[in-house]
Amino acid sequence: MSKTQSGNFFEDFSLGQTLVHGTPRTVSEADQSLYIALTGARHLLHSSNTAAHAMGYRQRPLDDLLAFHLGFGKTVHDISLNAVANLGYADVRFIKPVYPGDTLSAESSVIGLKENSHGKSGVVWVRSTVENQNGEEVMTWIRWVMVHKRDPAHPAPAPVVPDLPEYVTPERLSLPRELDLREFETQLTGGQWLWEDYLPGERIDHPAGMTLDEADHTFATRLYQNNARLHFDAFMMANSTFKQRLVYGGHVISVCRALSFEGLENALLIAAINGGQHANPTLAGDTLYARSEVLDKWELAGRKDAGALRLRLLGLKNLRPEDLGDPMVEVEGKRRHHPNVVLDLDYTVLMPRRS
Repeated sequence: MSKTQSGNFFEDFSLGQTLVHGTPRTVSEADQSLYIALTGARHLLHSSNTAAHAMGYRQRPLDDLLAFHLGFGKTVHDISLNAVANLGYADVRFIKPVYPGDTLSAESSVIGLKENSHGKSGVVWVRSTVENQNGEEVMTWIRWVMVHKRDPAHPAPAPVVPDLPEYVTPERLSLPRELDLREFETQLTGGQWLWEDYLPGERIDHPAGMTLDEADHTFATRLYQNNARLHFDAFMMANSTFKQRLVYGGHVISVCRALSFEGLENALLIAAINGGQHANPTLAGDTLYARSEVLDKWELAGRKDAGALRLRLLGLKNLRPEDLGDPMVEVEGKRRHHPNVVLDLDYTVLMPRRS
C-alpha cells in the first residue's frame, strides 16, 4: 500500500464532507517582509509598526492577502492538488487581524459538486475557515475549483450548485476592535483622498505595471506552501494547453492590489472579497496593470472615523488600463472577458473618513 498522498480527485469529494487540513503555520515578520519584496505592496498598516500603533494595533498585522494566501495554502493539498483551474471566490470575510507569532490552521466543508459534461472533471465548491492558536476565526471564504477525475467512467454525483451571496453586506463586515482612525495623517501614505472623496461609478486607471518573473511567482507560491502542480511542475505542464506553468491566481491578486496603490493610498484594510474570477491565465513574462472602479460606498454603524468602499479591481496583462475599452467582449455570441483581462475582483476596503 502506497504511503504517499496524491491529493483528491473529483470523485473523492462528497457533499457535506469535512476536510481538516494539515500543517498549521506559525507566521512571522519575515513572511511579511518577503511578501512586500515579492509584490511591492505599500499599504501603511502592514508596512509600519509606528503607524499601526497610532491606529490602535499592538504591532503591524500581516497584510490581509498574505494571511489569506497562507490560509489558502493549507487547503490546496486536499482540495486543488489535482485542479484544472481555480475558478472563483465569494463571501471572503476577514474577521480578525493576524499578527506575527500567530499560528494558523484551516478546515473546509464541501458545499457543492457538479461534474462537467465531458465527464473528465468537475467543479467542487468549498467553504474554508482559518483559525488562530486560540481557536478564533480569523477569516473564511467560499471558492470553487475545477478538479480532474481519476476515472472518467466513475458515476457523476447529483449536481448541487450552492447559492452564493452577491456581496458581503455592510452589517456582515468585521471591523477590527483595535482600529482607530480618528487621528489619521494622510502624509503617512502620500495620498490625500479619503472616503468622502470617492463616488460610485468613478474609475481609476493605475499607472504602474509589473512584469512577472519565473523566480518571483515560484517563490511566492512556495511562501504560501501552495503545492498545486500546475504552478510548480514544468514537465507536467509542458503537455498542457498552456505549455508552461500557470502563475498562482492569488499572486496575481496581490500584485494587482499592490499596483492599485496610486489613487487608493488610504485603502488601508481589506474587509471582504465579494467575488472574483481568474478570467484568463497568467504566465511568467506577462506584465500586469490594474484598473479600479468604485461600485458602492457605505457608512459603518457606530463609526465616524472609517467608511467602506466596494471596489472592482481589474487585472490586465500586457495592456495598459487606458487602452482597455469594455472589459467584456462578445465571443461566439457570448459575453466574455477581454482576453487581456486576467482578474476581475469585487472587494471591500476600509478607509479613513474626514474628522
